[in-house]
Amino acid sequence: MIQGELTTLGLGRTEERAYEALLKEQADGADELARLLDLPRERLDAALDRLVEHGFARPPDPRGERDALPHPAAPAAAIRTLIHRRQAELHLRSAELARLRLAADRLAEDTAAPGGEGGRVEVVTGPRDIAERAARLLDGAEREVVVLDRPPFTALDVESLLARGVRVRAVLDRAGLADPGRVRALTGLVGRGLLLRVAPDVPARLVAVDRRVTLLPPADAAGPRAAALVIGDALLCGALLPLFEAVWERAAPLGEGDGGDGAPGGGGLPGAQRELLELLAAGHKDEAIARRLGVHVHTARRRISLLLESLGARTRFQAGARASSRGWLDG
Repeated sequence: MIQGELTTLGLGRTEERAYEALLKEQADGADELARLLDLPRERLDAALDRLVEHGFARPPDPRGERDALPHPAAPAAAIRTLIHRRQAELHLRSAELARLRLAADRLAEDTAAPGGEGGRVEVVTGPRDIAERAARLLDGAEREVVVLDRPPFTALDVESLLARGVRVRAVLDRAGLADPGRVRALTGLVGRGLLLRVAPDVPARLVAVDRRVTLLPPADAAGPRAAALVIGDALLCGALLPLFEAVWERAAPLGEGDGGDGAPGGGGLPGAQRELLELLAAGHKDEAIARRLGVHVHTARRRISLLLESLGARTRFQAGARASSRGWLDG
């Protein structure tokens, strides 16, 4: 898991290091832990407070010593609590987007409102006009285009964006990736630089250009009265972009459980890896893990290192967080 994903969970690199040190019981007091992590005491105290605030630790006994450290919570439980919080926020944003979509449909029944990037909302009606408006938006992209999409997928010229050096991040609904040919085509675009992830039940369809204007394609683009929204207001875009980021952080790279050749999804995770992940997420130490697996501690450490490498995680906590966020440890 990359640091940006931890930030989505409410933690940064400093909090992560402090949390792992608490799990490993590397220090007897806050002063010793600050020296171990090479942090000013006030910065360590702030990180420990954030761990307590987000449920990764319980505060020390107020009757104890001033130097006492908080007690770390089991990673799996703390991570699931944060994930549920983020899911609630995601559902709220999805509901707001649905209300906006209904408002657009009502406007489209009356008239296409003028506007554009300088106005709040522009309603574009009809498949041809929607396609032309989307093409003009993408032609003006300079830095980044982000996409949420689900069947029927929106037709976008991703190749030309990548050829111009525009960064493209996309999350596609897994339901539309049953066709091996589509997966191969997407894999080819990934090879050219497309940053692609896959998620179940993508909550909306949107295309955001340079964080300044967002296109909301219609649910059914084929109908003559199909209406798309072009949103240029900064406040509205500010509500939609966090929705994309929330879905992006929860999504998996193409190939993980979607019929590609990557790592399996949660249901297909090999039993030995699942057991090891569960032990790591529960906060067990190397010796305890080795006993549970019936292997020498050096063998356990080697398996842990291989598992972290396969997950692209720097630390054990990151491995547990990535597995939990993808539902690999559910149940």
